[in-house]
Amino acid sequence: MPGVVPLIAALAVGLGIGVLSGMLGIGGGTIMIPVFKLGFGMTPVVCTATSLFAIILTAISGSIGHIRGKTCVPKLGLAIGLGGAVTSPVGVWLANLSPDWAIMAAAICVILYSAVTMFQKALKVTNAPSDVSHETPWTMQRKSLLTGAAIGMAAGVASGYVGIGGGFLIVPMMLQLLEMPMRLTSGTSLIAVMILAIPGVIAQAMFGNVDWLIGLFMALGTMPGAFVGARLMSRVPERTLRLLFAGFLVVAAVALLVDQLGIL
Repeated sequence: MPGVVPLIAALAVGLGIGVLSGMLGIGGGTIMIPVFKLGFGMTPVVCTATSLFAIILTAISGSIGHIRGKTCVPKLGLAIGLGGAVTSPVGVWLANLSPDWAIMAAAICVILYSAVTMFQKALKVTNAPSDVSHETPWTMQRKSLLTGAAIGMAAGVASGYVGIGGGFLIVPMMLQLLEMPMRLTSGTSLIAVMILAIPGVIAQAMFGNVDWLIGLFMALGTMPGAFVGARLMSRVPERTLRLLFAGFLVVAAVALLVDQLGIL
């Protein structure tokens, strides 16, 4: 059983992760996994499992804030989430068959891919507030739901395998394939993450890989943080949001790589 200090640390770190989660539309796993691996000494498979558990509670809190602020598309989030829920157990199954280094290598690759995509998108937009009135309205079409379900299925496998909620793929793919504004992708992604992570957690629990206590305390910090982040999101310029997202992804990937190579 973890001591008092690790639990307090998980609570404090979770608060900061939650703010970023609410603003950027990620479950927070891109930061939780390096924290669990480097700070708590968990094995890769326990990192992924515990991260998924904490992500669900974080996403619930962030989604509530986005729904209240009307900075999401609930129907699209539901379609993406259901698509991911179908495939996330497949990712969990693959993770439990893979060596630790393969899981960490996959995490590093997908995080870096998302970072590069987000940097490219950031360079194409102006640094105006993300909810400016002159922004061209985005309209969801029927094919948007089908595309969303496909995005969810891809993110679901990656989420179950790597232990990240899926926002690291969902947000860039919505920007690229659906051409949504960033102010709508973040909240929509959190709704999807909230749904698609549930089957993955159930599957990981069956393998006995979840550290419930650390995950719970991490989530107790992320939940209020995610709600605050969702409220702040509309006040931050679009380019700044995308650069923040990309920057934190790079930091997370480098931290994992340094640890895996044993450089420190």
